[in-house]
Amino acid sequence: MNGMQGMMQPQIILLKEGTDTSQGKGQLLSNINACIAIADTIRTTLGPRGMDKLIVENNGGVTISNDGATIMRLLDVVHPAGKALVDISRAQDAEVGDGTTSVTLFAAELLKEIKSYVDEGVAPQTIIKGFRRASVLAVNKIKELAVTVERSDEKEFRELLEKCASTSMSSKLIHSHKEFFTKMVVDAVMHLDQEDLNERMIGIKKVPGGAMQDSLLIDGVAFKKTFSYAGFEQQPKTFRNPPILSLNVELELKAEKDNAEVRIEDVKEYQAIVDAEWSIIYDKLEKIVQTGAKVVLSKLPIGDLATQYFADRDIFCAGRVANEDLIRTVKAVGGTIQTSVNDIKPQHLGSCEFFEERQIGGERYNLFKGCPQAKTCTLVLRGGAEQFIAEVERSLHDAIMIVRRAITHKSVVAGGGAAEMEISRYLREYSRTVEGKQQMVIAAFAKAFEVIPRQLCDNAGFDATDILNKLRQKHAQGGTWFGVDMETEGIADNYLGFVWEPALVKTNMISAATEAACLILSVDETVKNPQSEAPGQQAAPRGGRGRGRGMPRR
Repeated sequence: MNGMQGMMQPQIILLKEGTDTSQGKGQLLSNINACIAIADTIRTTLGPRGMDKLIVENNGGVTISNDGATIMRLLDVVHPAGKALVDISRAQDAEVGDGTTSVTLFAAELLKEIKSYVDEGVAPQTIIKGFRRASVLAVNKIKELAVTVERSDEKEFRELLEKCASTSMSSKLIHSHKEFFTKMVVDAVMHLDQEDLNERMIGIKKVPGGAMQDSLLIDGVAFKKTFSYAGFEQQPKTFRNPPILSLNVELELKAEKDNAEVRIEDVKEYQAIVDAEWSIIYDKLEKIVQTGAKVVLSKLPIGDLATQYFADRDIFCAGRVANEDLIRTVKAVGGTIQTSVNDIKPQHLGSCEFFEERQIGGERYNLFKGCPQAKTCTLVLRGGAEQFIAEVERSLHDAIMIVRRAITHKSVVAGGGAAEMEISRYLREYSRTVEGKQQMVIAAFAKAFEVIPRQLCDNAGFDATDILNKLRQKHAQGGTWFGVDMETEGIADNYLGFVWEPALVKTNMISAATEAACLILSVDETVKNPQSEAPGQQAAPRGGRGRGRGMPRR
């Protein structure tokens, strides 16, 4: 009998500590608890009064952030199911750029609301079916409610973009300076080619020192002065309408031992080799001068000989330009990156209205203004601590993405929990028309929406119960855009109060969170593949008594 019991024992599966290996209901509840725990980590970062997280990495690096995607990326999530929340926050960041905390909280709240039904034995497939049905209804309702602003009136359209950028920044570290940064962000996005809003054409450079208000927007490309050799001081630092040559060519003498082995028998032969090398580099430099270029940029080093040669001829040069900066410069000024100095034609050169090198804080920057080819700009961010500037960069990235989405989609909803409360009311009323268990599931989906306004209140120290009751009452009476008002510690019409967000933020949040919740509810067992284990860590073999592979002799 003991032998039979041994044969019937399930395989022991090794998992990271803290993972539940049970099946069915126990596994579902374990996965739900893990997701709720992860959401609790970033719960306090939501909204204008949200707190920041200080994350210390293993290598000693420190990140201070309240950006959901950044925090989720840096967290070491051990639980396999919990990683689904990390994925949806990344998906929201990639698709919309903002709302990463909201989507994680909403997904976890969906699971929290349904947890008691799972415990009571409601089939996960029933819940999944209800969630998917509610999700479609909610997304359609958002599209129906959204207000579309046409671009016919540029002034009104710009105001829409500024309101969206301002709402995005109100929950970030820079909320106290949002008026200053709002104009900067909208200007930056409006500088881009409106047909192809490529946010990578907005460069962001960080210069420690100074105050936040010292940050500036440069109409064109700017990058930090590259490493320079002697002779650089004599080069001119400003040009008007200069021809610009971009190279992927090395312009320096290399020590012979680095590059080649030459066997010689006579000193004259050695001199001939040295002379040949000098004639090669002088030939390259002469060909560059003949192109008429006044600014020479190269991805590879430009040595002291070339620097002095260019200085004597009133040409500015910069070697070791970062690949990203060089590509953006070429896109902006025109021309192409040349891999050889032979046969360079005028069309291979770019141009800009004004080039200068100037001091920004403790660094010198090369600035290309008035670029004719591609619309581009550069944000130069200032501030005290590097961690602070890095968080400002993340905040501005979110705002830029939001403005970009607002331009392409043109439809907005009110923020501050207003859209969530309206959807919650709509779904709660709809659930009463549905029969069976689906009614409970859709009602739970409706209640989960209230996590956003409730968390906004909790983070600001307001009475969440009182404010939610007022909001429910207002929405029942037809106050579609009433949400939490941070100024009065009460409620207000957030559409009239200009707290606006692109409708895409909400529709993507609902779809992604529902997808993640359904994914987690459809898992009833976690199995680790023994073949992926490191040697010596294989799962224990089947069979209770027999000596399996890798087990010691008695």
